[in-house]
Amino acid sequence: MSNLNMYAPKSRRLTQGVNVGGVIVGGQAPIVVQSMTNTDTADIDATVAQVAALSKAGSEIVRITVDRDESAAAVPKIRERLERLGLDVPLVGDFHYIGHKLLADHPACAEALAKYRINPGNVGFKNKKDKQFGQIIETAITHNKPVRIGVNWGSLDQTLLTNLMDQNAENGSPMSATQVMHEAIIQSALLSAELAESIGLGRDKIILSAKVSQVQDLISVYTQLAERGDYALHLGLTEAGMGSKGIVASSAALAIVLQQGIGDTVRISLTPEPNGDRTKEVQVAQELLQVMGFRQFIPVVAACPGCGRTTSTVFQELAQKIESDLRENMPVWREQYPGVENLKVAVMGCIVNGPGESKHANIGISLPGTGETPAAPVFIDGQKSATLRGANIAEDFQSLVKSYIEENYR
Repeated sequence: MSNLNMYAPKSRRLTQGVNVGGVIVGGQAPIVVQSMTNTDTADIDATVAQVAALSKAGSEIVRITVDRDESAAAVPKIRERLERLGLDVPLVGDFHYIGHKLLADHPACAEALAKYRINPGNVGFKNKKDKQFGQIIETAITHNKPVRIGVNWGSLDQTLLTNLMDQNAENGSPMSATQVMHEAIIQSALLSAELAESIGLGRDKIILSAKVSQVQDLISVYTQLAERGDYALHLGLTEAGMGSKGIVASSAALAIVLQQGIGDTVRISLTPEPNGDRTKEVQVAQELLQVMGFRQFIPVVAACPGCGRTTSTVFQELAQKIESDLRENMPVWREQYPGVENLKVAVMGCIVNGPGESKHANIGISLPGTGETPAAPVFIDGQKSATLRGANIAEDFQSLVKSYIEENYR
């Protein structure tokens, strides 16, 4: 499990990644996981707490909303508080409409942020658009910050879209309305990047994104964008939705483009359940990259789905406890035990495939199945090592897993 190169996405054309507060996006760097807070940034306590939670969950970059003077003034204080907590996670400022003014009026905010995200569809309108866009780019140059130019089909540059629609109407073989929309998204990103470069921002300071909310649209837009430019790309299905729908839609779309070697950083944009845990989207992003073999974040836990031979809930409860225990301990274990994320654990429910799966894992347990009086053999590196019995099988197996980690990852 330590060498995943056989599954690596196809090589990108980028020769140099974008440095976002010490995290490299693009080039030959691993695909980066990021997330975004949903707190009022002016509420320093709440924002610090959520950034800390997202960082602990594995978000390597965290974006925060900067929408007014109060939130801009809070950014350097948030950065300072995070550093006092020992957290150096890069913060990205999300700007719309008045980003040029906020960055100019709050230079401490401009300096504290690791990257600026701007939307060419609302950075300015009519004759103010290029001027205000340019002001943000010049601020980025002054503070040596990268910029994500984030196009979103919900706030697409209407002048550009209208011009393309008019040209298409005069074409002898017109494209569909969907194709015109795709073209407008791509042109908005590439033309904005070219403008930023003409002002003086280096290509190694530019990340592009083209957010849509339908799977096939995302695949089409990013495939074309990657063919027509060599900028670092941020992937995400915007407004993906809640629960399993959002997870499935995001995974389906991102998996296809990632497998083509497209994408350098990802966000899974899930609508949280009421009072839900924001870190869920980080977990999903990690699991997507892990199951595709691009990165390894936590030990793999193989568990059978259950069938008529596994009427007991023992193996289900055991698998849940083991996976929760591993995820909870990983932030500490990753520091103490280098390489522990490559551990493979098996929790199997019956004797059909259980012993074989357990032998393939570094450490595995196999329960006997239907009507079982729990007596479960444990296999370590392919060899039977012990048999666990009684009411404390879960705790006993957790202890064996911990012992294995302590002995093999130092």
